[in-house]
Amino acid sequence: MIKLVGALLVLLAGTLIGFLEAARYASRPRQIRQMIHALQRLETEIGYGQTPLPEALARLSGGLYAPLDGLLAEAAERLRAPGGKMVSQIWEEVWSGGWDRTDMKAPERETILRLGSTLGSSERADQLKHIRLAIQQLQAEEAAAREEQMRFEKMCRSLGALGAALVVIVLL
Repeated sequence: MIKLVGALLVLLAGTLIGFLEAARYASRPRQIRQMIHALQRLETEIGYGQTPLPEALARLSGGLYAPLDGLLAEAAERLRAPGGKMVSQIWEEVWSGGWDRTDMKAPERETILRLGSTLGSSERADQLKHIRLAIQQLQAEEAAAREEQMRFEKMCRSLGALGAALVVIVLL
């Protein structure tokens, strides 16, 4: 009886690990798409609304899901707070500190951090140009992430369950 319960627990754990890893492959393109939409809205806020950056970031965070909403809200709060830090410093601190909460990878991180070095520190036209460039780079990464998702999502689910089944067979 104890062996059966142990075998079921191993099967359940292996299957859950496989499903969790598959979920990470599924959430990466979704988060990249959210960031693209956020940057498109930021482009509109800066270009047409002439909204100050802290207010624009706060508005953007309202339309996103976790963890991106929290990162943009934190950036907005820190930009509003007195302290004399530059926008690029705050942007890098927020994204570097909260990056492990996202499922995005290094190329997306580099794109977002590179964008932060121009936000608030250059002319509006230059900022808009850098936002458009970041959007294009993120769109390319989204296509790669979707391809990766198609290749590995199903495999992760299967390997989790099959790997757990193999462990059960070996232990029994």
